[in-house]
Amino acid sequence: MVALFKTALDAVRTNVMIADADFKIIYMNPAVTALMKEAEADLRKDLPDFRADSLIGRNMGVFHKNPAHQVRLLNYLDKPHSATINVGNRVFDLRATPLVEGDKRIGFVVEWADARERLLNLDYASQITAIGRSQAIIEFSVDGVILKANDNFLNALGYTMAELEGRHHRMLMGDLELGSKYDAFWAELNAGRYQMGQYRFSGKDGRQIRMEASYNPILDLNGRVSKIVAFATDVTEQVELLANLKTLIDSNFGEIDGAIDLSAQNATTAVEAAKQTASSVEEIAVSAEQFAASIDEISRSMFHSLSATESAVEQTTAVEQSTKALSGAAQEMNGIAIMIRKVANQINLLALNAAIEAAHAGEAGKGFAVVAQEVKALATQASQATEQIGTEISRIQSISAGVVASLSAITNAVATVRENVTITSSALEEQNAVSQTMSSNMQSAAEAVATVSSNIDEISDAIRLARRAAEGTRKAAVVLVR
Repeated sequence: MVALFKTALDAVRTNVMIADADFKIIYMNPAVTALMKEAEADLRKDLPDFRADSLIGRNMGVFHKNPAHQVRLLNYLDKPHSATINVGNRVFDLRATPLVEGDKRIGFVVEWADARERLLNLDYASQITAIGRSQAIIEFSVDGVILKANDNFLNALGYTMAELEGRHHRMLMGDLELGSKYDAFWAELNAGRYQMGQYRFSGKDGRQIRMEASYNPILDLNGRVSKIVAFATDVTEQVELLANLKTLIDSNFGEIDGAIDLSAQNATTAVEAAKQTASSVEEIAVSAEQFAASIDEISRSMFHSLSATESAVEQTTAVEQSTKALSGAAQEMNGIAIMIRKVANQINLLALNAAIEAAHAGEAGKGFAVVAQEVKALATQASQATEQIGTEISRIQSISAGVVASLSAITNAVATVRENVTITSSALEEQNAVSQTMSSNMQSAAEAVATVSSNIDEISDAIRLARRAAEGTRKAAVVLVR
């Protein structure tokens, strides 16, 4: 009987390992032996002393970094226990069952399973579930008969599963999708080649639903196509938006073209204006330089005029002083003339007395009378000369007074001229500074206008690039909405 059981265990594909009551491995069927050998390299990453061909007779703790923990767990095991362990980079599913004979535990049987396939299937199932939450999924037989569909698909088309199950894929497709390529479509799927694209589906109420879908052949263990699974996303709203986009594109690009044309015209006009402005600014700059030079020359002339005016003021002042001195001298001469006139009168009176005395003397006084007559004649001449001198002195005084008055007026006029020349000179200095600044500014303005002109040229180039970009975008958008 024992031999029969061993033969049976050797024949099964289940990975079976048996340990005695002391936890020593006493049996491994070929399936578990093959599994241990296949996993040996991975297990030795955590268990350096692990050897698949020397497990018989080893303690069950050999599979654990802490063997005492493993033994303690088995020691208290009184019913089947399932666990998943990680050793190295391998994962195993274990089921340990105590072997009891009467009230005595005589050993353990442990079933091993590589957990990778189970975990992969679990991962795949989770991924399919996640896809099912966001996408519409429908399954078909290789003949195109609907097997099942998820809620996303059913809700998108408005059907229930009862209305679709057992019906053909053809009922879902719009009239435009049932062309000559339809049979070739299914032939490709049955050949194991997936199909992907945007398809038009017919909803229950006749609505046309656009879906981005991929039809995927599912292979069985023999590599044959067993069914077709389609994953789809409802893009009806996006397609409708794209359908309306052409009109919007034409309208918007019409406005863009108009704006670009207007910008190009304005840029051309601005370039011409900038060139004219640059030319005018250059001429103004040259004129400003000439103006500044003229003002500088006038300023120098006014400086000389100011010097000459100052000299004239000084000379006029000197002449005025001399004229006043002359008038004073004439006053003094007038006093002398008066004194001479008095002397002449006295001489004349003396001559008259001498003539009277000479007449009293008779013949003896004839000579004295002659002398008296001569003296009287001289007195008369002196008196006349004194009168003439007085007349001339009066004339000199009158002329001197006029000269003094004229010189005073000249002095005032020269002072006014000097003041005006000073003000004008200061104003010219300010104008000279302003003109120099203006000339400098005009030079800067000329350079700025040249820069603006260059920038406008760059703007024109940018407008041309924008036109080409807009045209390329228009073409791309037209392709997009087809």
